Amino acid sequence: MLILIGGGVRCGKSAYAMSRARVLGTRRVFVATAEALDGEMAERIERHVRERGSDFRTVEAPRDLVEKVEAIVDADVVVIDCVTLWLTNLLLRGDLEAAILGQVDRLAAALRAKPFHALLVTNEVGLGVVPDTALGRVFRDLCGRAHQALARPADEIYFGALGTLIRLRPAPLAVLTPAETNS
Repeated sequence: MLILIGGGVRCGKSAYAMSRARVLGTRRVFVATAEALDGEMAERIERHVRERGSDFRTVEAPRDLVEKVEAIVDADVVVIDCVTLWLTNLLLRGDLEAAILGQVDRLAAALRAKPFHALLVTNEVGLGVVPDTALGRVFRDLCGRAHQALARPADEIYFGALGTLIRLRPAPLAVLTPAETNS
């Protein structure tokens, strides 16, 4: 099963993904795309590692996400957190939008071919004002296109806003209660 979980910052996406992964299997892998480029980010990553506990094996994949996913063989469930950081890393490395979207397509195909459940966490960045820089606009558009490509093969899609997760797929739409997002 491929599950896409997107939405705003601090709406409960990651917590839901971790909770859902604990239900979907006992051999769990957490694929991290963040890098500790400063002290604050290093503290944030360390806090997330502590919160995950020892029931997830962590794989670091800030740029080589597709290759790392393809190499996973001993998992029931994989959480990728987060797609937007991965896209950022590729864009800031200088990869062109077309090449990045090719990587997104490869990721979707790899996840569909794997025998494990996959939960992808991502941030919706296209609901605000038009960014005032060219890089900001490229990033916003890239994320939108990547989300479309990942949503097409997804079995389930959730959107988070205002601390609430809404199931968009499969129909019917449903609002998850706080207990459902934490269990």
